Amino acid sequence: MTGPWLHIVGIGEDGMAGLAPATRAVVEGAEVIVGGDRHHVLSEAVSAERVAWPSPFDAMIDTLLSFKGRRVVVLATGDPLWYSVGARIGRAISPSEIVYHPQLSAFQLAAARMGWSLADVETLTVHGRPVEQMIAFIQPDARLLVLTTGAETPGKIAAFLTQRGFGESRMSVLAAMGGKDEARFDGIARAWDHAVPEFNTLAVDCVAAPDAALVPRVPGLADDLFHHDGTMTKREVRAATLAKLMPMRGAHLWDIGTGSGSVAIEWMRAARFARATAIEPRADRRAMAAANALALGAPKLAIVEGEAPAALEGLEPPDAIFIGGGLSAEVFAAAWKALRPLGRLVANAVTLESEAALIALQAEHGGDLVRIGVDRVEPVGRYRGWRPAMPVVQWSLVKR
Repeated sequence: MTGPWLHIVGIGEDGMAGLAPATRAVVEGAEVIVGGDRHHVLSEAVSAERVAWPSPFDAMIDTLLSFKGRRVVVLATGDPLWYSVGARIGRAISPSEIVYHPQLSAFQLAAARMGWSLADVETLTVHGRPVEQMIAFIQPDARLLVLTTGAETPGKIAAFLTQRGFGESRMSVLAAMGGKDEARFDGIARAWDHAVPEFNTLAVDCVAAPDAALVPRVPGLADDLFHHDGTMTKREVRAATLAKLMPMRGAHLWDIGTGSGSVAIEWMRAARFARATAIEPRADRRAMAAANALALGAPKLAIVEGEAPAALEGLEPPDAIFIGGGLSAEVFAAAWKALRPLGRLVANAVTLESEAALIALQAEHGGDLVRIGVDRVEPVGRYRGWRPAMPVVQWSLVKR
């Protein structure tokens, strides 16, 4: 068989009747149909070999390839390439072997039901993922469309909103959109008590109270938002550090000597799908970093026990590296070797010994060397005065 052998078809609640004639013909002519239980029900009139999603789900590609040479259809919900199985398949099987047949996505349907411009909302999924990752998107006046992971998800998100001073936010759960059993449930976060269907999409219109937590995705969160033991990259220096690290969509950071995890967490919040691995030898600090990651919407932060350079062995190569503690020529050499081309490395130093190490490394390898000083107003008897924090020497360079 030459050309595409695999068709990935989006199907809605209206089943086969909602498909375009050409797409319906593809499904009707399939020898093998792969999908979830509801997809098989929606297409039950078609005679074909039926295959459920494999378990574990990662076995899906091998399952599909075993049918190569036959007419294979994968059924997905809505648009197969928008937070759906089509993207996963397309990364493993050549696009030249696949034809995609999109249907209206849950986001498009939900935006239409709400009367919202899809270009002006955040589209998120917590389906099969930690619900806490949506916390980073709770902002005044933000509108969120969320693919949920089950009937309990709206209640969890209502609790997150209420805890952060967004209890007046308006919430709508939309279920079975486009089908005969379509349903809608409306309420506000602080009083949310609806029992909703397992398969649903959540719309949130964020409303901030005067005392709401302001936790923007721009780096430089207030220090008191993090649990820490005093040893952390402080707010102003952290913002400057993230600017040099340059968070980008899907990029991976190593945070060596993570402490409270503040730099890694802000990296993940600053760009969609950004990832981070935090390396920390102390158990108490690893626990703080994990708690901070959950509270601030970066639950997928990977935390590794150990000290560099030994702890770096076997880790996925990074797009950026921050060395906040334990700097040495050996640590730099291992980190620099692992860093991908165009990767950014930033190292901060406070002590004279680590400062001397930075100066020596910068003399050998180049890059920018700056000294950052921050003064804060504090009481001086009956008056006020400036109290300087310890200056930070920062070295940054790009691997070219």
